[in-house]
Amino acid sequence: MKYRILMLTGAAVLLSSGAFAQMSDVDYCNKLSAVYRDTVAKTATPAATVPEAMSKCATSPASSIPVLEKALRDNKVTLPSR
Repeated sequence: MKYRILMLTGAAVLLSSGAFAQMSDVDYCNKLSAVYRDTVAKTATPAATVPEAMSKCATSPASSIPVLEKALRDNKVTLPSR
């Protein structure tokens, strides 16, 4: 019985800590920017909206993320996990 309680408590702690491991919008935006630079920017001239979105990750990630995600998808690049 104690073993089951210990296992359930341990599982609950592990599952709840996963929710706190999500990255912030700024971190995700920066990650998208890095992936874009490492893949697409080496082979294509970016649309004007992409560098602008990359520069606004710190101040406006909510508007930058969709632009970067679209640019990556349009270039058939798999989006990084959040």
